[in-house]
Amino acid sequence: MANVAIIFGGVSPEHDISILTGLQAERGVDARKHRVIPIFVAKNGDFFVAPNNLEAPNYGSGAPKDSTHVNLVIGGDSGFYTQPKALGKAKKIEVDIVVNCLHGGPGEDGTMQSLLDLAQIRYTGPNALGAALGMDKFAFGGACDALGISHLDRALFVDGSEISFPGPYIMKPRYGGSSIGIDVVADVETARARMKSNVHFKAGAVVEPYREDLFDLQIAVKTYPSLTLSQIERPLRDRSRGEILSYKDKYVGGSGMVEAPRELPAKLAPHIEEKMRQYATLLAKAIPLRGVTRIDFLSNGEDELYVNEVNTIPGSLSKYLFIDPPLPFTALLEDLISEAQSAPTYTPTAIGADGSALNSASSIASKLA
Repeated sequence: MANVAIIFGGVSPEHDISILTGLQAERGVDARKHRVIPIFVAKNGDFFVAPNNLEAPNYGSGAPKDSTHVNLVIGGDSGFYTQPKALGKAKKIEVDIVVNCLHGGPGEDGTMQSLLDLAQIRYTGPNALGAALGMDKFAFGGACDALGISHLDRALFVDGSEISFPGPYIMKPRYGGSSIGIDVVADVETARARMKSNVHFKAGAVVEPYREDLFDLQIAVKTYPSLTLSQIERPLRDRSRGEILSYKDKYVGGSGMVEAPRELPAKLAPHIEEKMRQYATLLAKAIPLRGVTRIDFLSNGEDELYVNEVNTIPGSLSKYLFIDPPLPFTALLEDLISEAQSAPTYTPTAIGADGSALNSASSIASKLA
């Protein structure tokens, strides 16, 4: 029996949705095969082992009652340890696999992956490199260019930037998931004003043409035991709420993406569906995707299809997209756990560091002269 920790919450605007995904995963893991340990990451970054089988409102004010504060220790006997009290001794929480349900920010940008790698704890989802590339919308656009995959014009926007294509524009946080912080603006001057007023643009923004005629399409990719594509969905947006598929459109009903309105499978022209699947397969093979990734597209349904972004830890782990053939959530999670067990993300090596460069070096003072 493996000790499977479900990690959720996190220091991100998607903190609440991550809790919903984590609680779904906690209940979805087969308790006959695994011991399930909920690890909650508070908004300040503290770790807690929480009681099992709680509901979302229990996390409304932070760590639930009877949670245990723990630390992630790196080096020596790495792992999660209870925080000792007074003269007490820290106790190790035995964890074999971490199921990563952290959306956005640390957890989906490579930060948590790097910590778990250094602690030599195996985990589900992307490795640090894949997560970082997926989170950086500007770098991801460059990867699409290199692969010959169509996307809308995309420009890095910083203070003083000029934009080579006409407005209106859609502005997105360079590093961020979901639809949080996205603005639609009419012109460059308004974009500059938004850079100063929108806290989500603090780390940078990308700008694309705003195309009201395009609609959203999504497909999930699962990498284990073999590359598998889900059915294609068309999320349905509420036009009365704004110009884009909003955070509320995605996450109504309190169950993450599961209860969001959608057309599934999407009714598409065969050539659009075929191209979308080709692009998804190409991305999955070229970028270090791992676990379950949702790839978002934009299309007019006729002759235009553009990759929008990748979500390397998608809401509800995209369990609702695997409908043909049906894939129970327990089976999906078991595949993720098996992948983490059989294909670790990090194999440290110091081959080549034999000391010869140090032994032959002159004094450090001479190198500074």
